Amino acid sequence: MTNPYQILGVPKTATAGELKSAYRKLAKKLHPDVNPGRKDIEQKFKEVTAAYDLLSDPDKRARFDRGDIDSQGQERGFGGGGFGGGAYRNTGAGHSAGADPFSAFGGMEDIFAEFMGGGRRNRGAGTRDTGGVKGSDVTYTVTVPFVEACLGGKKRVTLTNDKTLDITIPSGVEDGHKLRLKGQGMQGLGGGAGDAIIEIRVEFHPFFTRKDRDVTVEIPVSLPEAVLGASVTVPTLDGHVAVKVPKGANSGTTLRLKGKGVAGNPAGDMFVKLKIALPEPVPDDLTDFIEKWAKKHAYDPRKKAGFER
Repeated sequence: MTNPYQILGVPKTATAGELKSAYRKLAKKLHPDVNPGRKDIEQKFKEVTAAYDLLSDPDKRARFDRGDIDSQGQERGFGGGGFGGGAYRNTGAGHSAGADPFSAFGGMEDIFAEFMGGGRRNRGAGTRDTGGVKGSDVTYTVTVPFVEACLGGKKRVTLTNDKTLDITIPSGVEDGHKLRLKGQGMQGLGGGAGDAIIEIRVEFHPFFTRKDRDVTVEIPVSLPEAVLGASVTVPTLDGHVAVKVPKGANSGTTLRLKGKGVAGNPAGDMFVKLKIALPEPVPDDLTDFIEKWAKKHAYDPRKKAGFER
C-alpha cells in the first residue's frame, strides 16, 4: 500500500505547515471540479485527501509512524480497502481530544474555500461550520432531431458518473436552449452537488425550416398540377396530409396548415410553399407546344414583379 508521505510528496519530518502546503497544491491540481469526467484524477484526489486526513491528525500520525495503524487508519491486523474510501470523511470522532485537524491546521474545508473562491468561514465557540463547498455544475451537449425539438419527447443522457437519466425535451425547444437538472453535477465537499446543465443542439432537417413556432416546407409541384390544380400529399411534423393546390398556382404560392407547426398552446402553423418543377429533361413535345403558345401569348413576369429597366 502506498505510503501517505509518498502520496503527499513530503518527508516523514514534514511540519504541519509543509503538510498543508503540499496538500493545497495537490488539491488544486486534482480536484474533480477542475477535472470533470476524469476518473483516474478523481481517484488520485481521494488518495491525497485520505493521506492528508491521516497525517494532519497528530495522534494518528504518531500511531502510523509507530506502526500501530496502517495508512488507512485501521489497527494493524484489520483489512483495509486502500486510500480513497475515506476521501470525504470527517474523522473527528476518531481523534483524540484536542487533535481535530481542522482546528490544528485551518482545515481542509478552509483550503477548498480558499482556492474555490470562498473565504475562511466563521466558526462559533466550540463548533465548526460544516456547510462545506457546493460542487460545480457540469455542462453536457445533447443533439435533438428537428421534429423532436418541435413536438417534444424523451432523451437518454449518460452523466460523467455513469448515471443514466431520461430527460424530457419540452416542445418548442430551440438550438442553444439549456435545461438544468438540480443536484446532478459534481459532488461537493459537504455542501451538496452542483447541477447538470443540458445544452440542446437541434439537428438540421432536409426540408423543414422554423421561425418561432411556425414551420415551413417547400413542396415541388409539376407544371400540370400548378396550371390545372391538384391534390398533393405533403409531409408534416406528425405525418403526411393532403393539400389542395389551387388552379394557376405559381412558385412561391404558400398554403397554411393551421396548428401543424410547433406543438404547444397555442400550436404554431405549417406553411407549405409551392415550387414549380419542370420534368427533366423537358420533353420535345412540351417544348414545341410552349414555343407555339409563346408566340401568341407573350408575357414578361419580371416586368410584372417590378424588375423593369
